[in-house]
Parts: sequence; structure tokens; C-alpha cells
Amino acid sequence: MPDRTTTSLLTRIAVSEPGAGPYAVTTGPDGALWITLVDAGEIVRLVPGDPPGGPHRLDRHGLSAPGCGPTVITTGADGALWFTRYRDHSIGRITVDGTASSVSLPTPDSGPYGMVSGPDGALWFTQLNADRIGRIGTDGTVTEIPLPVSGAFPSAITTGPDDALWCTLHHADALGRVDTDGGITVHPLPATGAGPVGITRGPDGALWFTEITAGRIGRMDTDGAVREFSLPDRGCRPHAIIADPDRGVCWYTAWATGRVGSITPDGHIEEYELPDPDAGPHGLTVGTDGAVYVTMATGALARLEP
Repeated sequence: MPDRTTTSLLTRIAVSEPGAGPYAVTTGPDGALWITLVDAGEIVRLVPGDPPGGPHRLDRHGLSAPGCGPTVITTGADGALWFTRYRDHSIGRITVDGTASSVSLPTPDSGPYGMVSGPDGALWFTQLNADRIGRIGTDGTVTEIPLPVSGAFPSAITTGPDDALWCTLHHADALGRVDTDGGITVHPLPATGAGPVGITRGPDGALWFTEITAGRIGRMDTDGAVREFSLPDRGCRPHAIIADPDRGVCWYTAWATGRVGSITPDGHIEEYELPDPDAGPHGLTVGTDGAVYVTMATGALARLEP
């Protein structure tokens, strides 16, 4: 049976009013935390207090289209923050000084969602509604690659140890591998009903992913071999997952149970209870201070120092 550890010894940092929708968070090139407010249509830059619990600096940057739905955010090779705009089907860019711009996608209603900086220096993203993987250069040039699976609902995306892009195909119960030249391979999971969403390159070099429907964390080698680890509460709906190489673990959010957990390469699991009831955690990142920061739907970040 997996281990389960809970604690309420966490720091809470308010970043918006409840309902604004803190969704994703990443650690930017300036060492600050960059957060998407999906329902407010804003990007937040946050410098946590030092020491923890002390005053922090917070800047909110409104976007030109408040209803654009900024979703997943990452750092590009040009040192700017790039993010998907799910609701107006475009890709956003914001510099560390707060200058924002966007590029519309050629496919209508494509629903861009996951995003990662690829090994070729471009930004790669998924298109939930269009069964496509997108690529945008830092010059704004967009390429779209159709998937060979219909209704796959491609979700999160990461760079693998083989310098290819790996994405979760949520409705197809599979992972997709995309070469930077556009070649695609689909790796089905062992059983239907997994619902993969988040994905990351783990500290062991494998691909680690969440199975939101099955309540499991999965591990896939680049040859397609899979191991799956059941979580303490099979109904917890694990969502995002990131690697923490310094600790040798992956961190994941458990959306339905308001927890954040860690898993080692051999499957040892620990979970921590977040400070807000009905936290609804989605995104997470490891800060420059080594703490884990988690977005909560209550308008706040949770800071966990394991």
C-alpha cells in the first residue's frame, strides 16, 4: 500500500480574490513566480517574502482581452514568459517587465492548453479541441501538426530525455511522442479509463504522468514500457505533475482532495494537506528557494517546504 503523510504546516500567500482562477505557476528567469489568473485574464508576478511569511511583492498584469483565459505558462528561450490563451485560441507572451502581446492561431476554436519550451528553442503546445500539436517560434511563426488519433484531447506536454516532445492524449488513454521534425508515435496505456493529463520528465529520465480518472501516477520509458502506482485515494483526481531533481521526486496535485503529493522513482508516496478547504489545486512549481508552490482555486498559493 502507498504511504500517506499529511500536514497543515504550510504557508498561504494570497494572490487574487477568490474566483479569479489562479491556475498555473512557473518559476521565471528572474527568479519570481509567474501565475495565470484564468478567469480574471491576468498574469501575476510574485516575489515571495524572505524569510517565508514575510512581506512579498505582487504585480498583476492585465491582458488586452480579459476573457482570453490564460492557462499554462512557461519560460521561453528568449527569456520571456509564454502562455496558452485557451478561450481566445491564441498564444501569449509577457516580458519580465510586464509587456504583453499575443499571436492568434490558424485553427479556429483549437483550445490551446499545455505548453513547454522545446529542445529546438521553440514553444510547443497542445490543442485540446483540434487534435493537434502546435509549435511557435519566438518570432511568432506557428506550425500545427495533426495527431493520428481522432478525439485524443491532447493535454499536457513536456520535453523527454530523447529530445522529443511527449504529450498526454487524455481521451485516447495514451501518450504521444512528437519529433521536432513533426513525426508522431502513439504509445497506448495498458488499460482504458486512465485519463492521462499532466506529464513531466522525471528525475530518473523517464516520463511521469498523472491518470486523473484512475487515481494513479504512471511512468513510461521512451520505449513505451509502463508502470503505474495507485494513489492513497483513488478518487483524488491527480492533475499536474513536475520533477524535483534535487529531491529525486516528482510532485503532483490532487485536485479533488485538496492535497499535494510526492512520488519517488520506486513508488514511495507522501501527501500533504493544503491549508484551504476546497483548495482545488492545479499547477505547481519548485521555487528558487527550493520550496514547492501550488496554486489554489481560493485565490492563493500554498508554499510547502518539505
